[in-house]
Amino acid sequence: MLAVSWDTVRLFLHVLAATVWVGGQLVLAALVPVLRRFGHEALGAAARRFNQIAWTAFGVLIVTGIWNIVAVRAQISHSASYRTTLIVKLAVVVVSGVAAALHIRSRTARAARSSAPSPPSAHWRRCSWVCCWLADPHV
Repeated sequence: MLAVSWDTVRLFLHVLAATVWVGGQLVLAALVPVLRRFGHEALGAAARRFNQIAWTAFGVLIVTGIWNIVAVRAQISHSASYRTTLIVKLAVVVVSGVAAALHIRSRTARAARSSAPSPPSAHWRRCSWVCCWLADPHV
C-alpha cells in the first residue's frame, strides 16, 4: 500500500480525472442510442449533466497535469524522451478539449436551429480516449 503523500494525492487525482473525462465519454456514447428512445429531452438532459462532471474533471486534469510537470521536472526534465512524451500528451489534451468544446458548440447550435435529433458525433469523442492512455505522467 502506498503511503499517503502529496505525490500520491497528485497522481490519484490526475488518474481519477482522466478516468472520468475519457471513461465518461465512452459511457455516454454507449448510452446515446438508449437515451434517444426516451426522446430528445432525455438525451439533452444527460448530456448537460455529463458536461458539468466532465468539464470539472478536465479542469482537474489540467491543474494536476501542471502540478505533475512541476513536481517531476527536476528529476527527469533533462530527458529528451520525457520532453517528447510531454509534448505529445499536451497536444492530445488540447485536441481532446477543443474537439469536445466544438462538439458541444455544434450540437447546441444545431439544436437551436432544428428540433430534430442529429446523428451522434463519436468521431470527436474518439480523440479523447487517448488521454486515458497518456494520463500516467511517468510513461
